Amino acid sequence: MDTQKTWLKRLPKAAVLAAVVLGSTSSVWLREPAWAAENTAENKAGEIYLARVTEKMEPVSASPVAHPVRNIEPTYKVQIGLSNEVFPVFANHAALQDREQRTWGTFAVTINNFSDHALRDRVTVEVLGWSQQEIQIAEMAAGDIRTLLFAPTFLPRLYQNKEIAAASVVVNVSDMGGKSLFSETYPIRLRAADDMYWGEHFKFAPFIASWVTPHDPRVEMVLGRAKEFVPGRRLPGYEEWKGAEDQEKATLVQVRAIYRALQEKGVSYVKSSLTFGENTNVSERIRMPRESLRESSANCIDGAVMYASLFENLGMEPVVVLVPGHAYVGVRLATGSKHYLYLDTALTGRASFDAAVAAAEHGLARYPQAQVTYIRVTEARRAGIFPMPESFSPDFDYIPVQAASESRPDPNYSAPDPASAFGHAAGTPQR
Repeated sequence: MDTQKTWLKRLPKAAVLAAVVLGSTSSVWLREPAWAAENTAENKAGEIYLARVTEKMEPVSASPVAHPVRNIEPTYKVQIGLSNEVFPVFANHAALQDREQRTWGTFAVTINNFSDHALRDRVTVEVLGWSQQEIQIAEMAAGDIRTLLFAPTFLPRLYQNKEIAAASVVVNVSDMGGKSLFSETYPIRLRAADDMYWGEHFKFAPFIASWVTPHDPRVEMVLGRAKEFVPGRRLPGYEEWKGAEDQEKATLVQVRAIYRALQEKGVSYVKSSLTFGENTNVSERIRMPRESLRESSANCIDGAVMYASLFENLGMEPVVVLVPGHAYVGVRLATGSKHYLYLDTALTGRASFDAAVAAAEHGLARYPQAQVTYIRVTEARRAGIFPMPESFSPDFDYIPVQAASESRPDPNYSAPDPASAFGHAAGTPQR
């Protein structure tokens, strides 16, 4: 068999070979074959080599080949959450932002207008059975690329969901006349409402403020009991008309009363951080305060957001503190003060208030500041991170706060059961 070698010089390697007529037993390589690479004398940059193996060379037609003109259309690309998973804490935060101010969304649709004309598209995104539909209009010039950030409002069902769930998101694009240009349905996974995604190096730690729910009825009931342990039966929070020293003393009395009320309630340490899905090394389950108070169970991070909810309700300034493998809670002692009182909430069920304070001070002193993460709830609120939505159980029977004359609250008291929650990370605070 005769092997013939030809090369086309001065053509870029990305050039398209329009038409090469070969024999019926021919083969064509668009990459440079080995024999050409070995011929260093002839292997010049910018050459494309063709190798043909055939018994007979057929003539190549000199007449041009006509190709139909192809209309280039816009393309659409959809991105979904984190690894195709939606965390309720992020979905809620994004939905609360003004559309024009969003820097990220639950879903993103990127439109690349490859066409030679302007477009005006109507884009809709909806999680079937789980969210409302969000509609956006994209007006783009020829050649433009634009990403639309979507954060549809989710139904209460999402915040009642206790386990990872399968769902479908539908993305539709049409022109303003209603003609469909793009329509796809994507499978997604909805994380449990309790799941928190910390991210690497606690990048998303400020979102723990979503677990701080000062207006939860169970939080109110604990404060109703705690006031019985302070002089004058008052929990005034900060009183700015007082001097700093008097404010600090009053804060100490109020925090001690809250600690006692939770001890009386029977709150003790129970770990429950297991979660399912992707990135479990940087995510975890965290109980909402309502659940910790209902079950009288909390691990360190559960306890931190529970105490923070009680402090914030009184207008105080709480802080959640993360160290490798553990969490503490703190509260600013007076308005504008640089001093904080810290507690190891994991000791609520088995040690005195003074022991919990000492344990927190000792624990924080063990770590350099580079390993300590402070989440000041007031700063998180200013950043638009608000409490998670509360969804009440339809079968809830509200029991009012007990009269002050009663010596202790009913240990079986019931209160609203708002269902929402979130999660944790590598070296996450679980002790």
